[in-house]
Amino acid sequence: MFSPALGRLAGPVEQPCSRWRCNFGMSAVSPLASTVHRTPLAFRAWRSLGSTLPRCANRSAFTCTLAAMTGTAVGLAHSLRGGRRLRYLCSSLCADSELQLSSLQGAAGKTEQSWLQRLTPDPEAESFAPNKEARQVRSGHYVPVAPSALSNVRLVIYSPPVASMLGISVEEAESEAFTAFFSGEQGVVPALESWCTPYALSIMGQRQVSNCPFRTGNGYGDGRAISVGEVEVNGQRWEMQLKGAGRTPFCRGGDGRSVLRSSIREFLASEAMHNLGIGTTRGLCLIVSDSEMAARPWYSDGASAAVGIKRDPDRMIMEPCAIATRVAPSFLRVGHIDLFARRAASPEASATAQAEYRQIIEHALFREYPDVAPGKPLEQRALAMLDVVAERIAAMVAGWLRVGFCQGNFNADNCLISGNTMDYGPFGFMDSYDPLFAKWTGSGDHYAFLNQPGAACMNFYILLTSVGVLLDKAAEPKLKEVMQGAQQKIKAAADDTFRLKLGFVQPGSEVAAKLWQDLEPLMRKSDIDYTIFWRQLAVVVTEPRDSDESTLVAPLMDAFYSSPSPELLAEWASWLQQWLTEVDVDEQASGDGGGPMAISTRLRATNPKYVPREWMLAAAYEEAERGNFSLVHELYALFSRPYDEQPELEAKYFRRAPNEALTKGGLAYFS
Repeated sequence: MFSPALGRLAGPVEQPCSRWRCNFGMSAVSPLASTVHRTPLAFRAWRSLGSTLPRCANRSAFTCTLAAMTGTAVGLAHSLRGGRRLRYLCSSLCADSELQLSSLQGAAGKTEQSWLQRLTPDPEAESFAPNKEARQVRSGHYVPVAPSALSNVRLVIYSPPVASMLGISVEEAESEAFTAFFSGEQGVVPALESWCTPYALSIMGQRQVSNCPFRTGNGYGDGRAISVGEVEVNGQRWEMQLKGAGRTPFCRGGDGRSVLRSSIREFLASEAMHNLGIGTTRGLCLIVSDSEMAARPWYSDGASAAVGIKRDPDRMIMEPCAIATRVAPSFLRVGHIDLFARRAASPEASATAQAEYRQIIEHALFREYPDVAPGKPLEQRALAMLDVVAERIAAMVAGWLRVGFCQGNFNADNCLISGNTMDYGPFGFMDSYDPLFAKWTGSGDHYAFLNQPGAACMNFYILLTSVGVLLDKAAEPKLKEVMQGAQQKIKAAADDTFRLKLGFVQPGSEVAAKLWQDLEPLMRKSDIDYTIFWRQLAVVVTEPRDSDESTLVAPLMDAFYSSPSPELLAEWASWLQQWLTEVDVDEQASGDGGGPMAISTRLRATNPKYVPREWMLAAAYEEAERGNFSLVHELYALFSRPYDEQPELEAKYFRRAPNEALTKGGLAYFS
């Protein structure tokens, strides 16, 4: 593990449906068995007029009547409240009960929009309204910006558990209003407002500005993700964020859109991760446009490379635009605190920069760690928070190792202080075991599978040095102690993962550690499937202890991508015999007395049978691009029970990756 030296931070107007009604014949059916479609909404009209609307001299409010759109006057209210808020209202929208989300409207009315009310807006936001072009954002925690709604949209799928978590009923989730709001029609829930945020980029403990188009770090942030409000339901605060909701000041030349391919991956992977028992942002819903397309680099059908070699895309393709809505208690990143710490630590730091830095620390405690040292001075609370953050990040990364997940781009801006997984773009789940596995062409070895604990330590280091700006020089020894403690926690959690995967009960088992030490190089040279191998240990452990070598190895044979030699099989049989002996001893020492079946049950509960492998996701998004969403629904159901046997889907999904998935561009690797 590393020991860093602690430093002081030196579109056109569309024709409306009659009275906002979108007649697509919705019926109350399961979200997993139907597709919801609606026609464009007239509410989008004001967006195309945004650049021509008058500005109020007193920065308070104005209304603009847009006539001859629905036969009913449509009101547009724009309130900035001294520069702190941006709200778009449509007075006729809420007159139609079919286009209301009463649950969200009610919850929003009772919930403080904390990012907007406790933090500071960009003071230049009004001057640059509607804030859809790339620019420097020099101060402030957020920029008010409205989503750019998709046109001709359909609801592909939603997650009933996440909808319920937000207080949204089945009827509402299957309504036109739900599809409208989560495709970017902000006015459906007038009590909610929308914003995007700036944050900083740090890679492996090194603060970066070169990626910023202005070379200042003031152009980095939510480039296509727009938060559309916070609601508190049953005592839990949730923030909703649309990914692919259009351009923001942080778009850095991008179009602000997501495409169907990436949105399907995001939705399915985030819900699978939750069901795998790992902290994550959640996927509420996925909505696609039937008319809007975006150009993206991708691979020709024949593009491939030798195993272990990665190539960039070789052509541009047009893909359907989509929006995936993700939900979390907050989306507060290490990068948020990093940005404001940098500004506060500058020799030229203004009083405003100092105040905004303290605000973001206070907000981190409010949103994610309210129970940490309550009532204590901010400095003490922030220091105490670091220990809990380390524990959460350690648990998250250990979970990734357990299920064969590589995040792929684990920068500090892609690390939430909550310890929840986020940014399901460059991720991948492992097929054939490789300690340096990563799907993304830009991952490098530093973000590879078994190096993720080290990357987590580096992200924590950025957080620690950022919090250190709040403290005086006398706190440096304590900060070093906290850093060392975090390294130990992250390493211990990662090491303990393989004890659990091997079925051992005793914490800190040195025997389990030695077994993993012997197993890892054996897996590396065997071309063996990560998921199938670990899952099949639950079968091996039930074999009679006097079984011959071929019987012991038989349950693993389907996991090998290439036929193992007799010598290699003998190595496997020897390791399996040693493992069975030691895991039996551990079981007896635990006092459980359950024997092999108890060990098998533990193994099945720890090692999932189904994970979102790229070849599965690709099959789903390729069918979806042809208008068939059945595989999206099937995989959602599959990943809702990843530890269950699900025999009806076993032959289809509990198998090695197809050969092409190990070499083909877009499957074995992507950019």
